[in-house]
Amino acid sequence: MTDQRFNPLSADKRWQARWAESGTFEADNDSPKPRSFVLEMFPYPSGRIHMGHVRNYTMGDVLARFRRMQGFEVLHPMGWDAFGMPAENAAMEKKVHPGEWTRANIVAMRDQIKRLGFALDWSRELATCEPDYYGQEQALFIDMFEGGLVYRKESAVNWDPVDMTVLANEQVIDGKGWRSGAPVEKRKLSQWFLKITDFAEELLVGLDDLKGWPEKVRTMQENWIGKSQGLQFHFALAEKQQNIETIEVFSTRPDTIFGASFIALSADHPLAQQLAQDNEMLADFCEECKKTGTTAAELETMEKKGFDTSLKVTHPLDPSWELPVFVANFVLMDYGTGAVFGVPAHDQRDLDFARKYALPVTRVVAAEGDEDAPIHDESYTGPGRLVNSHMLDGMDVETAQQTIIDRAESEGWGKAQTTWRLRDWGVSRQRYWGTPIPIIHCDDCGAVPVPKDQLPVTLPDDVSFDIPGNPLERHETWKYVDCPKCGKAAKRETDTLDTFTNSSWYFLRFASQPDDQPFDAETVKKWMPVSQYIGGIEHAILHLLYARFWTRALASIGKLDFAEPFESLFTQGMVTHETYKHGDGSWLSPDEVQKNGTDWEAIEDGSPVTTGRIEKMSKSKKNVVDPDPIIDQYGADAVRFFMLSDSPPERDLPWSEAGIEGSWRFVQRLWRLVIQLKEELENPQPENPDDDNRLFKSASLTTSYVAKDIEQLQFNKAVARIHSFVNTIEKAGPWFGGRREAVETLLKIVAPMIPHVTEEAWALLGHSDLIANAPWPEVDESLLVEDEVTIAIQVRGKLRDTIVTAKGSDKSALEELALGSEKVQRTIDGADIKKVIVVPDRLVNIVI
Repeated sequence: MTDQRFNPLSADKRWQARWAESGTFEADNDSPKPRSFVLEMFPYPSGRIHMGHVRNYTMGDVLARFRRMQGFEVLHPMGWDAFGMPAENAAMEKKVHPGEWTRANIVAMRDQIKRLGFALDWSRELATCEPDYYGQEQALFIDMFEGGLVYRKESAVNWDPVDMTVLANEQVIDGKGWRSGAPVEKRKLSQWFLKITDFAEELLVGLDDLKGWPEKVRTMQENWIGKSQGLQFHFALAEKQQNIETIEVFSTRPDTIFGASFIALSADHPLAQQLAQDNEMLADFCEECKKTGTTAAELETMEKKGFDTSLKVTHPLDPSWELPVFVANFVLMDYGTGAVFGVPAHDQRDLDFARKYALPVTRVVAAEGDEDAPIHDESYTGPGRLVNSHMLDGMDVETAQQTIIDRAESEGWGKAQTTWRLRDWGVSRQRYWGTPIPIIHCDDCGAVPVPKDQLPVTLPDDVSFDIPGNPLERHETWKYVDCPKCGKAAKRETDTLDTFTNSSWYFLRFASQPDDQPFDAETVKKWMPVSQYIGGIEHAILHLLYARFWTRALASIGKLDFAEPFESLFTQGMVTHETYKHGDGSWLSPDEVQKNGTDWEAIEDGSPVTTGRIEKMSKSKKNVVDPDPIIDQYGADAVRFFMLSDSPPERDLPWSEAGIEGSWRFVQRLWRLVIQLKEELENPQPENPDDDNRLFKSASLTTSYVAKDIEQLQFNKAVARIHSFVNTIEKAGPWFGGRREAVETLLKIVAPMIPHVTEEAWALLGHSDLIANAPWPEVDESLLVEDEVTIAIQVRGKLRDTIVTAKGSDKSALEELALGSEKVQRTIDGADIKKVIVVPDRLVNIVI
C-alpha cells in the first residue's frame, strides 16, 4: 500500500540523485532549441545560506524549470563570488588561510543549495577565487590595457587604516570604514583605473532599451551616471593668490547667477590646499573635512560646515559685487570642478549654510504672485520666472539659462558644458584575496603586461596576516621578477582588482568555458544576453553598472558583438525576521529564544529578551533562519512553496512558522489527491461528462494563467490559482477519464515549484520518464474566453486595480489574488487589514 503521507526525507535525495545521474539540467551549447539563460546573482561564500538566498534561487529555479517545459534549452548555472575582505578578516581572526576558509564555505553552501533541488547546471560551476577563472580575468584586463581602456594615475582615495585598503565612497559610513568602523583617511595613491567614463553616454542612452528592467533601477543608474548640462565659468579672485587668479565652477542653473551668495571650495581644491600651507586653522579644518562621509546621502544630511578664507571673488556680471570664498565640508573635489557658487534661495544645502554663516539670501526665481515672498527655512526649487536678476527679469528659466550661456561665451568667462557624475572606476585594492593585477613595473620599460602565456599570475599560498596590510607587498620571492620586455630586475604590481571586476563578466564564463581563453565569442552569442537576471536591489547601481560597462568595453575591442548583458532584471524583496536582544545588549538568534506566555526569554537561562522590529535577515543581528533544520522537518518542497506563496516577490517576505506549515499541508494535500486518483484508477467508476467539461475548462484556464504569472514572476498569484484548481478537482466526483487528466495537468503546472513531490507522484501514476522533462500542458483556447471575468479590487471602497481570472473562482483564491496586487500593496502600505469582502465574479473590497 502506498504511504498516505509524502516522505521528503527519502524522496528528495532520490530524485536529486536521479537528476544528477542523468544530467537533466546540463545545458547543451549545440541544441537546436530556442535558448533561455536564467541567472540569479551568485552568492558570496560566507559559510551558510539563509532564507534570503533560498527565496532568490527558488524564483529563478521556477522560471528555469518552466521554460524547459516550454521547450527551451535552458542555461541555469551556479557559482561563487569568492574573493573579498571577509576572507582576509577571517584569516586574521581564525588563523586560517583565506583560501581554506573560502573553499570550506563553498562546500558547505553547495551542499545546502543542492538539498533544495534546484535545476542547476553544476557542470559549469565556477569560483572567482580559482586560477582558472581569475587567470582569464587577467587576460581580459590585459586586452583592455592594450585597447587603451586602462590607465594608472595618482588619485585621492578613502583609506581604511585598519583594513589597510582603499574604500569606495559608498563604503564610507559617517566617515568610517563600513567593515572596520575605523575613521577613514584621505590619501593619495597610484591607482589603476578603467575608463568607464568613455562609455557614459552609451550607458545612459542604453537604459532606454532596457524595457525589462524595473523603472526604479533605471532611474538609480541614470542618477548615478548623472549627466548634467549647464555652464562652466569662472569667478575672478579680487586678489591673485600666487599662480591662481580664478575659481572655476559648473552649474546646471546658470539662470540663478544673480542669487549667488558665496563660493565654496572642496578641502582638496588646489586653492584650499595652497592657503592651508600658511594657515594652521584651515589645515585642521581640511583634515576634518577628509573624515566626513562622501556619499550623496551623507552630504545631504550632515551638518554643513565652512571656513571663511577671507578671500573675495568678483561677480562676472558686476565687477563691483564681491562674494566671500569658503572651504566647505559638503563640496567634493571628485565632482565638477571642486568648487560651487551657492544660491541659498534655491538650494536647501546652500540655504542651511547661508543661515549658519549669516550670508545673503536673494530670491531670483518665483511663481506668479510670489515675487516678493521671502525665503524662510525652505529653499524654493519650483518653476517660475526670474526676479531680482537685472536683464533676466521676467524670463522663464530655460530662456534665462540660454541667455547667460550665450553672454558667458561671447564675453569669454564661460562656456556651455556637459558634465557627468560618473567617474572612472578605480580598481586597485591593497589586499591579498583578490585577482592579482597582471602588470610588472620596470624602471626602464614602465608598466608592462604579463605575457599571456605566463597567465595566470597566481596568488602565493605562503602568506602571513600577522602584520596589517597587504602580504603581497612583503612577499619578496613573488614580488620581485624580471621584466618580460627587457629582462632587467622589476616588480610585480602588488595591488589586486576590486572584486566587482569578478562579477562584471562571470555570466560570459558561465556561457562558455574554454581552457585557452576567457570565452568563445560564438558560443557566448548563442546564450547572451541573460534572459532573466534576479537579485537584490542593493546591487542596482554598482554591480549592474559595472557589468554593463564590461560588456560594452569588451565589445569595443572586438571581443563581443552585443552591448547589454541582461535583457530582463527582477529585484526580489528580502526575507525578514523579528530580532531578539538579550538584557546585556547582545543579539540572540531565533533558536536561542522561546515564548513564555506573551513574553520572550532566553532558552539558556530564562532571562527576559526584548523583541525588535522585523527586518532583513542579517548575521550581525542574528535574525537569520538556517534552512537546513526547516528542510529536515518539512522537506525542500514546503520551503520552496512558502518562498513563493505569501507575498508579491518584489516585496519583503516575513518568515513565518505558520507559513511553512501551511506549505507543508499543501504538499501533503497534493500527495493525498494523487493517492486517491491511483486508487480510483485501480477501481474505475462511471464517467461524468459534466464534471469532465468543468475540469477541462478549469485546467485550461489555470494552465494559461499560471504560465502568464510565472513568466511575469508573479508567483504568489500562480499559487493562488493552483489552490483554486485543487479545490475544483477535489469537489468533482471520482471517475476515470477527466480526473486523471486534471491531476496530471496539476502536477505539471506545480512541478517547477515543488519538484520532488511531483516527481514522486508522476512515477506513482505509472510514468517512467521525469516530470522535469515533461512538456507544459497544452491549452484549449476555446475554453478560455467565456470563463474569464474581470474582478474589481477596492481598498476602502476605492478602485485600486482589476484582475482577470477564471469565472467561479472561490473566495479564498480571489482574496489571495487581490492581496497579491502590487497596486493594492502600495495602497495598503503595511496597514493592518480589518476585513476582506469578496463578491464572487465581481469584486474584492479590502477594509483597512
